[in-house]
Amino acid sequence: MKLLRSQLFALMLGAAFPACLIAPVQAQISIDVNVEIAPPPLPYYEQPAIPAEGYIWVPGYWAWDPGEGDYYWVPGTWVLPPQPELLWTPAYWGWVGGRYAFHPGYWGREVGFYGGIDYGYGYTGEGYYGGHWDHGNFFYNRTVNNITNIRITNVYDQRVVVNNTATRASFNGGGGTTARPTAQQEAFARQQHIEATPAQLQHVQAAAKDRALFARQNHGEPAVAATMRPGAMQGEGVTHASRTPIAPAAAPGHEPGRVEELPRATEPAREPPRAEEKAPNEEPRRPPQEAPRAEPPHPVEAPHEAPRAEPRIEERRPAPPEAARPPAPPAAHEQPPRMAPPPRPPAQHPPAREEERR
Repeated sequence: MKLLRSQLFALMLGAAFPACLIAPVQAQISIDVNVEIAPPPLPYYEQPAIPAEGYIWVPGYWAWDPGEGDYYWVPGTWVLPPQPELLWTPAYWGWVGGRYAFHPGYWGREVGFYGGIDYGYGYTGEGYYGGHWDHGNFFYNRTVNNITNIRITNVYDQRVVVNNTATRASFNGGGGTTARPTAQQEAFARQQHIEATPAQLQHVQAAAKDRALFARQNHGEPAVAATMRPGAMQGEGVTHASRTPIAPAAAPGHEPGRVEELPRATEPAREPPRAEEKAPNEEPRRPPQEAPRAEPPHPVEAPHEAPRAEPRIEERRPAPPEAARPPAPPAAHEQPPRMAPPPRPPAQHPPAREEERR
């Protein structure tokens, strides 16, 4: 009996000890944090390859350390959801009452409002285009997820267009984004949610301990911008940040990586076919329509000119002063007698008349 009690006591201590470790981080994420200083802009970074099937991408964000009075970067990472059919709504900063208030992220059936912040990799500022659930299986959009190291069959291709010239503001209002939640997004916010998983909380705690991730140290370019697994701040799968866009790593037949770079990689491959389809359909049709319209006028003008020439011929016909020559037949009969005089010698007639007189 004593042995059973001691084992139960040990289990209670074992369960309470991890809770004590993550309690401060849990409180920091859950309670409202108001800051007078705006968070730095979002850095550019390349998404690490997915560690295994089932992980969902959680974008990085700026968190606040009240003890240091400074922002620190929480790297983006791949996270296993607490249960199937759940999606992650990212955290964001919003301008409320003259201060910047922190809104923690959460897991839910739908992706709610996250300030219109363009975190990339499927989080365009509204909704999520990196994947979806279907009968308990998560299907990945290969155009915004780096799936290059393992074979996943639950995949599809959906092009995500993002404006690269948009601001990299990491907060809503107060000089940041101007998005406002829709009625549907407000309804999502009132639904039951699941807070960040223990792995996510440990990830935040690890970031808070890294002095290189504070804005005063990295000036907006944290050395660790994203990790392959939560809490793994060094080694394989760690990517660095930059203030300028980073070209994504090429994948066989696909262009995963930064969603901001996707339009540049995909448009040249898709727009030419559209131009080729429009060119044969529209341009060849116009010439045949214009040609027949241009040709008929010429044959039509020719017949008009021919009738004009006929009246000129009719003007010559009135020369029937020559037609008055029909009385000329007698002249025509007189002409043969003119040819006849040779056979009629004048000398023969007188002799005949002399014989008659004799």
